[in-house]
Amino acid sequence: MYKAVIFDFDGLILDTETLHVEIFEEMFNDHDIEFPYKDWIKNIGTKSNFTIFDLLENKLVSVKVDRELWKVKNQQKFSERVTALEARPGVIEYLNAVKAEGLRIGLASSSTSKWVRNHLSNLNLIDYFETIRTADDVEFVKPDPALYKLAIEDLGVLPSECLAFEDSANGALAAVEAGLTCIIVPNHTTRHLEFPSVKLRLNSMKDVSFYQLIEELNTHLDENKN
Repeated sequence: MYKAVIFDFDGLILDTETLHVEIFEEMFNDHDIEFPYKDWIKNIGTKSNFTIFDLLENKLVSVKVDRELWKVKNQQKFSERVTALEARPGVIEYLNAVKAEGLRIGLASSSTSKWVRNHLSNLNLIDYFETIRTADDVEFVKPDPALYKLAIEDLGVLPSECLAFEDSANGALAAVEAGLTCIIVPNHTTRHLEFPSVKLRLNSMKDVSFYQLIEELNTHLDENKN
């Protein structure tokens, strides 16, 4: 039987990823350049030294980008628009259902603790989570499995007893490498990514209720044990 569920944050609970892409597209359009969508989405769900400004400069010939100026502009746009974002469809219903089923709830994110906790608080969702593991807790973020390993240790469950919900390929790989059963729920930005082998893919948490999902997963789990 599954005993716990661990959620990703960016792109899964709150679609900050698509908002970032929208703002980056505007920046590229201001330079009369098409946004290199396929190059950028490879970086979603993880962290590296490579930035959106590297991509922009790669497309510009002998032109240096005023990174600080554009960083301020982009952040201002993000701050103005993020407050209008709501949790993705079905997220709140899933959190309530997981809680009602008596399963433990955790979160594993490659973002910083301040980022995740501030947004969860703004969404009034932070109290659902027994543990929140972020980039502040590990040396390597997703696709490294360290975040998931810490979260399941906090929840006191085995990897095989835990479900993970992810929206990105890097996140899904981290969950699979940690031994969890991974279900992907891609957003508008990540839906074209190539994902590792996972248990199930949903277009939205509205596709199927958590009660139906957990019943089917537990049934398959029991059948595999017999």
